[in-house]
Amino acid sequence: MTSDVWLPLPADEIEGLPEGLDYRFWDGGEDYPADPADCSFYVVPYMSRPGVAIRPLAAMTSVRVVQTLSAGVDNVAPALGALPQGVRLCNAKGVHEASTAELALALTLASLRGLPDFVRDQDRGEWRSGFHQSLADKSVLIVGYGSIGAAIEDRLAPFECARVARVARSARTTGRGPVHAFTELPALLPEADVVILSTPLTDTTKGLAGAGFLARMKDGALLVNVARGAVVDTKALLAELESGRIRAALDVTDPEPLPRDHPLWHAPGVLISPHVGGPTSAFLPRAHRLLARQLTRFAAGEELLNVVLTTEG
Repeated sequence: MTSDVWLPLPADEIEGLPEGLDYRFWDGGEDYPADPADCSFYVVPYMSRPGVAIRPLAAMTSVRVVQTLSAGVDNVAPALGALPQGVRLCNAKGVHEASTAELALALTLASLRGLPDFVRDQDRGEWRSGFHQSLADKSVLIVGYGSIGAAIEDRLAPFECARVARVARSARTTGRGPVHAFTELPALLPEADVVILSTPLTDTTKGLAGAGFLARMKDGALLVNVARGAVVDTKALLAELESGRIRAALDVTDPEPLPRDHPLWHAPGVLISPHVGGPTSAFLPRAHRLLARQLTRFAAGEELLNVVLTTEG
């Protein structure tokens, strides 16, 4: 087995990396640091341009592990079909929960309390007071109750919500209460004041928040998306926003980046942040710890963490 490990972060900045592996730095630049055919462990460049992450994969004939530094793997999973049998794809569970949950809560509070309007008023030097919505006593529905969804609920706990409902691919029970299956969404959506999307992008969840989903949301409800842009049908969302029936706070959009002339920028009742749920000061320490743990396990021949799929060749 080859010992080349491609890292998008400098190896000398990561404490705890095992010896005996050859660490190559590649952050998505034009030139490769070595022959891709010799790479056995590939850590995908974080937040790289579309297509960059998968560019060397076809030539990585010896690769055994593909490790993302994102919670989602939708940017690399489609390109794994050409890889040898037994290649493990691992995500970055444990890296982004805190920062993404923080942003979900920040977007929710900012939208409910009208912070964007306060900023615009400040720019104009205008003092306009009035009543705004509070998160207290609201019913919140978290759609996508994995580790990020659970972290969001952790941060909702002090805000005196009337209810937090949880939805995931399959029903189960947690210490906080039941997790409902996606099939129960039609009954849960009309009861929610705030709907937070934190589900991965899959064939099942693409376009999940479409016209029917949005129509079932109650009048005045808030949709918060910290998942992937394509989980929401943008055309259907625009129609609801233009009618003024619901509001939205979006960290991700479809398309992304959102073109300058896209109508979503100026739709009423929408707050947009530019996909910043993950890249915070919390990222590097957690990413370093994950890579040190994973590579130590890899070097020792132990079972890896966060394996989401294994190629069949």
